[in-house]
Amino acid sequence: MTILNETYPLTGGIEIPKLGLGTWFIDDDKAADAVRAATEIGYRNIDTAQAYGNERGVGEGVRTSGLPRKELFVSSKLAAEIKDYDQAVAAIDESLSTMDIGYLDLMLIHSPQPWNDFRGGDYAEGNLAAWRALEKAYQAGKIRSIGVSNFLQADLENILRNGTVAPHVNQILVHAGNTPAELIAYCQNKDILVEAYSPIAHGEILNNPAVAAVAEKYGVSVPQLCIRYALQLGTVSLPKTANPEHMRSNAEVDFVISEEDMKALRDLDERDYGDSSVFPVYRDK
Repeated sequence: MTILNETYPLTGGIEIPKLGLGTWFIDDDKAADAVRAATEIGYRNIDTAQAYGNERGVGEGVRTSGLPRKELFVSSKLAAEIKDYDQAVAAIDESLSTMDIGYLDLMLIHSPQPWNDFRGGDYAEGNLAAWRALEKAYQAGKIRSIGVSNFLQADLENILRNGTVAPHVNQILVHAGNTPAELIAYCQNKDILVEAYSPIAHGEILNNPAVAAVAEKYGVSVPQLCIRYALQLGTVSLPKTANPEHMRSNAEVDFVISEEDMKALRDLDERDYGDSSVFPVYRDK
């Protein structure tokens, strides 16, 4: 599981592990156990958000992992509804207090629009207000790197044009069947690292026979193939699970997908998320 020892550099000068643990849908009272299990396996990148409702539990898991704080890379996200400077400052401080781990390694604006208007109205000024709050926390050393999530090119251009610190990260939906190649290329050209959330398409990709056939070719599971795919795109992969067996399996990705198979997976169009389509990020509107 050498992937757990591999990192990407961020433009701010720090390193981020290539494989992380996503904690969406892990209840707060179970989050500490999940984080401890992950760190015992070797994970050093833990991702949460204010919207997940489990920052307290994630923080407990970090504090009780037995590892020095500096060995873990911990991320959270500013609630998508916050588009005001003062509210953002207060929310950032609340996350730091709730998690009680000294500092955050990364904090993101969770979405360029509130969830109830995802991909809807223009919140450019509100995003800049929230970004200024993140810049302030970054400059104060409360957060070691700052970024965004679900931002499209126009949203990024607003920050790049008007902010004083360029985003270090853009965390977006990336998986075999949904590869926003132009957005990934734009981010990479601007030295913005892409993090891929839901690399297993919220589980729906398990039902795809074409992906299963490629996985069988390499003698790996579909989740392992999908995680490796995201890594070979040059992104951080953030599969989410509270199951230690799945955590271990997800890190067993020391194989290489051929260019031919990478192209087939890139060209795949598979965005049926089943019951999960009710979530804004899976219906894109």
